[in-house]
Amino acid sequence: MLESFGDLPKRIKVGNKYIGEGEPVFITADIGCNHNGDYFLAKKEIEAAAKAGVDAVKLQKRFINEVAAKELLERVQTKDQLFGKTYKEYREKLELNQEDYYKLKVYAEELGLVFFATPFDCKSVDFLEAVGVMVYKIASQDQTHLPLIEYIAKLNKPVIISLGAASLEESDLAIKTILKYNQQVIVQYCVSAYPTIDENQHQLNIPFLIDRYKPLPVGYSGHENTVLSSLVAVSLGAKTVERHFTLDKSLPGPDHGTVSLEPNELREMVENIRRIEKILGQPKKQLWAYEQRFRDKHGVSLVSVRRIPAGTYITQEMLTIKSPGYGLNPIDLPKVIGKRVKIDIEEDIVIIADHLEDYL
Repeated sequence: MLESFGDLPKRIKVGNKYIGEGEPVFITADIGCNHNGDYFLAKKEIEAAAKAGVDAVKLQKRFINEVAAKELLERVQTKDQLFGKTYKEYREKLELNQEDYYKLKVYAEELGLVFFATPFDCKSVDFLEAVGVMVYKIASQDQTHLPLIEYIAKLNKPVIISLGAASLEESDLAIKTILKYNQQVIVQYCVSAYPTIDENQHQLNIPFLIDRYKPLPVGYSGHENTVLSSLVAVSLGAKTVERHFTLDKSLPGPDHGTVSLEPNELREMVENIRRIEKILGQPKKQLWAYEQRFRDKHGVSLVSVRRIPAGTYITQEMLTIKSPGYGLNPIDLPKVIGKRVKIDIEEDIVIIADHLEDYL
């Protein structure tokens, strides 16, 4: 589907890490606005995410007047009035300033993490450019916001785009819009339902998208409230996993209790993803060295039915098949028939190459 864009990358460098074929799953703790506008809470969340073993932390940045129309800005906020009585007040309370962002970026990088954010408007992109982020995230809701997508793509930095709440045609257009300017695209399957129940996840879309957008890396951004779906996504080939993260689900705010993982859950998810990577291994069917001991004991070999004196030429009637499995392979019976025996072979003996003349 993307052939017209030339030789697209299978791997994309993001900070000091790579995303894509042959690379570990890139795991992002999406702090989003779960810092509640508190720099020190954000710093604690970054520290906890690093301890859980993630690769990156992500925030959200918006200038609310750039994002929302008057009717939404003035809407009465009935939830978490601690942050304001209107939607505008509520959202503005959840923002950090540029100095906070810069210090958090430095802190995250000291902990070995990639630090980035989702900008919801072009002014926020400029804000993040001043901070010096190395990668951008395009939220599902902005797949049809082509001016914002172009603005980000033209920066020629890696772009992660989530595909929730859009038709396939809209997602195709968004991805193609980025590719006009920038080949560094990571696609993330996503369902924009908070939280997403099992029957609404449709994770078989992951291999579908892998095929549709190949060779670009495809990952997963989850909004469920457990870790199982993220593990399923990795098993289906997802190269990224992004999950909302909080220190405490009981904190006030839009995402803490609905879709976020706490530190112990995030750590559990990371550990299990790394186990899954080991379990998936290589797509290469062969006799592994660590299976040989089992095969030598429980496999099967050619075995003498009766005593076979030296100088005898082997016939099929002289042989049967039994364990153990360190002897000549029964598959090679046609090669064994007609060979001359070098030494006496007693009855019920496993046949090995040294028993026969000129056996290769």
